[in-house]
Amino acid sequence: MFLRFLALFCALICLFVLGASHFGALHPLGDSLAVFRGGLAIVGAVAVLVLVLQRRLLLAVLGAGLVLWSAYTVLMPKFAFSTALDTPYALYQKNMSFRMPDTGPLAADILQQAPDFVTLEEVDRENLALLATLKPDYPAQAFCPFMNVGGVAVASRWPKVAGSEVCLQGQGMVAMQVETPDGPLWLVALHLHWPFPHRQAEQVQRLETALKALEGPVVLGGDFNMVPWSHTMRVITSATGTRRIGAPKYTFPLFDGLYTLPIDHVLVNANTRPAETWRRPQLGSDHFGLLARFYLR
Repeated sequence: MFLRFLALFCALICLFVLGASHFGALHPLGDSLAVFRGGLAIVGAVAVLVLVLQRRLLLAVLGAGLVLWSAYTVLMPKFAFSTALDTPYALYQKNMSFRMPDTGPLAADILQQAPDFVTLEEVDRENLALLATLKPDYPAQAFCPFMNVGGVAVASRWPKVAGSEVCLQGQGMVAMQVETPDGPLWLVALHLHWPFPHRQAEQVQRLETALKALEGPVVLGGDFNMVPWSHTMRVITSATGTRRIGAPKYTFPLFDGLYTLPIDHVLVNANTRPAETWRRPQLGSDHFGLLARFYLR
């Protein structure tokens, strides 16, 4: 009898934790749990089986609904893709890592891919030379300090609108407006803290006001330290009038690559045509890069 009760208790706890991963809007712990929602859904399916074996059919039905919904939110973004390769614009997103020993391979990959825009995180004193290397091809640049691991930077082959730089020092955001053949747009780089118990939720609250103040089209790349199905993602896309493009790319390996998180993203205007992202090599960083191709209209 005790073992049956223990199994029931564990099953309900598992389903409760899975359910809590959907409530990042109520408490930032929800987004922390959302990072692992895929694994929690598998554990939840086992919990539902326990409920069925114990003939707790109503609880089993409710649990099955939660598991299916959770699996849907994780799997659905994987089908967001386009085969269009003739898109007129491209962006290269990269968390460089303050430990990057040599920026040469990354500079070579960026120049080979020839994107219109570049967004960078963890730009520190040692790897700041990358911006100088890119300067002839990407003359419009902006840098903003963030944490000890380095600041955020943007670069564009299209000219900067004079006086348009926005640097939220210590907040992980830099932006500048550039003139493209399709008109002006805001190019933004973000680097968010890790989620709860770290300061991501408070940081996003502060950034939301600044992002809403950017008038006009926005193209944003960054290390969100957060997954596509999170409350954080919904806040940022809503504030900028954008959508995350491409199927999730797993860019940050953990535990020697046994578990990889999709936490680097590119956002473009919500009403644009289909777009796609491709994963680029690590090139001395602990993050993989992203190459995004997209339309501005």
